[in-house]
Amino acid sequence: MLSRGTRPASRSGEVRIVTGPGSGYAVGWGTLSLINAGLAQGKNRGGLNWFLLSLLLGPVATLLIVCLDAKD
Repeated sequence: MLSRGTRPASRSGEVRIVTGPGSGYAVGWGTLSLINAGLAQGKNRGGLNWFLLSLLLGPVATLLIVCLDAKD
């Protein structure tokens, strides 16, 4: 048992993931961007361009991709 004010010694190579308020939104936003890139490629549009645009616009970019016609 640890006494108050002491911390366990960290092991070498240990990775700690720090999460804070709002970190779930960042993960969701990034996931949505990847999904949008796939949707855009399915409509013969540039996936990278739509990925980057989705990072800025998020769900609005999804709406645009869904509403736009497929490119020939």
